[in-house]
Amino acid sequence: MELVIDVGNSETVLGIVEPGTLDLREHWRLSTPIPRTPDEYGLLLRSLLRDSGISHDDITMAVLGSVVPAATRILTDTLEKIVGDAPIVVDARSPLPIQLDVDEPLTVGADRIVNTLAAKEMYGRDTIAVDLGTATTFDCITADGVFVGGVIAQGLQSGLEWLGRKTAKLPRVELTPPTNVIGRRTEECIQSGVFFSAVDAVDGIVRRILEEWQREDVYVVATGGYATTIGPHAKTVHHIEPFLTLFGLALAGRTIRG
Repeated sequence: MELVIDVGNSETVLGIVEPGTLDLREHWRLSTPIPRTPDEYGLLLRSLLRDSGISHDDITMAVLGSVVPAATRILTDTLEKIVGDAPIVVDARSPLPIQLDVDEPLTVGADRIVNTLAAKEMYGRDTIAVDLGTATTFDCITADGVFVGGVIAQGLQSGLEWLGRKTAKLPRVELTPPTNVIGRRTEECIQSGVFFSAVDAVDGIVRRILEEWQREDVYVVATGGYATTIGPHAKTVHHIEPFLTLFGLALAGRTIRG
């Protein structure tokens, strides 16, 4: 089995992918900002695997994609002890069958790199990958795996947290789809504002990209932690795949390992 780890600024998503497939057997989410030593990560990972009935001896490959350098170093040490081999760390220098056709390719995050690979292999058509995570990113990917750029916008959770920090009388609320646009309580008003702002932002930015990109039959895929919350309500989204990044990591690991 293949252990894939996507380290984002807010959350670290781990998954177990069956070899030779894109079947996700298990997945977990951890908080990235919580400082952990390699030993603490090791105990946590072994516990997660054990509780899912998976032995660390069953892990044939570990693949890591990270936008947090400090976490990359710690997890690399941890995974080498658990798996027995150094993990495959994916970055802009990795030998993958994609192209980063942007002005500063070495600055492209690992998540956008593997999203490009996953879109190429899974869909084989011009794709906009809308990744609804800490930030909301829009990746423009051609059918043959060329990342031509995109958009980075504020994420949903950060919007809720900003309201909670900057406004003394506004409570912090859970991000759930509201029943109505017009809220009758303060919490409902906040939910409506953040939720529909996110939905309309997705649709608005996708439409602007389509107008500027001038490609026909573009496939729009929503992924990331909030994909299942926002995706069903966005009119421009064709498909929801919450774990596109994990699948991209698995594909990247197989390609690099050969």
